[in-house]
Amino acid sequence: MEEHTFTFVNDTNHEVFVYRWSAADSKEPPRGVLQIAHGMAETAKRYERLAQVLTARGFVVYANDHRGHGRTASRPEELGWPGKQGFTGMAEDMIQLSEIIRQEHPDLPLFLLGHSMGSFLTQKIMYRAPEPYAGFILSGTNGPRGMLGIGRSLARLQARLQGDSHPSLLMNALTFGSFNRNFLPARTPFDWLSRDQEEVDKYIADPHCGFLCSAGFFYGFFGLLQEIHRPEKMRSIPKEKPVYIFGGDLDPVGRNGAGVQRLAQLYDKLGLQDVKVKLYPGGRHEMLNEVNRDEVMSDVLEWLESCLPLEAAVAE
Repeated sequence: MEEHTFTFVNDTNHEVFVYRWSAADSKEPPRGVLQIAHGMAETAKRYERLAQVLTARGFVVYANDHRGHGRTASRPEELGWPGKQGFTGMAEDMIQLSEIIRQEHPDLPLFLLGHSMGSFLTQKIMYRAPEPYAGFILSGTNGPRGMLGIGRSLARLQARLQGDSHPSLLMNALTFGSFNRNFLPARTPFDWLSRDQEEVDKYIADPHCGFLCSAGFFYGFFGLLQEIHRPEKMRSIPKEKPVYIFGGDLDPVGRNGAGVQRLAQLYDKLGLQDVKVKLYPGGRHEMLNEVNRDEVMSDVLEWLESCLPLEAAVAE
């Protein structure tokens, strides 16, 4: 596999860092493209292993570091602060990257995979700018949830008192403080991510992972979560485009599968024609980094191949 990195300048005149993975020395043309939107307090680089699986089967993979994350954050102090445009800007960066991908691969089907925070951004893209995509994958996601207004008010108050970019121990504790509850005694604060201790330790050791996000970040994040499940927004989701939702049935983000099932039921009521859901028994939040990750990645590949045009699907 070959890795190529590049940047593009977004609408705030900042550079967005992108990874592009493709097969090395392949004699066959690519069959499809996957764009990845990573989760909160992590980096797109963590999806290299999935890219290895997909590029071996003819896919090209792109993944950008979101604002306030990874190498898009030009300084360590910027980690966790996405700027004034926040989540609206993150979504616009994803749209801009999709336009770059379409220019580079105009004839290939393009899919979008979002994990966790990236899955909520993907849910926004599903009604904001779905046109370039042949289908959507949601990992570690959730449907509508309560108490967002209260959380947003607290984040706004802290941002006013201490500044938008101030790292928020309070909001971090209120949001994630209970996530280890089902995994006590916990070895680390991040046991809820995966049963694989080595993967958890790699996350903790990565300077681009596990950082505290700012009060302004949480204010924007809760606003995004409120927006994406408004009926008038969800009604704009194209009915014909396939959606694959997967997660662990012990993932606290997806309320141990209940939130995932509720989201799928909403899509069904909206008339989406092809929604597939898979919950992995015992799985936690990061199924792509779980003990059964080979199975999970194989399932993602199988779904992608099932969505390819017939001539591309049968190509080897």
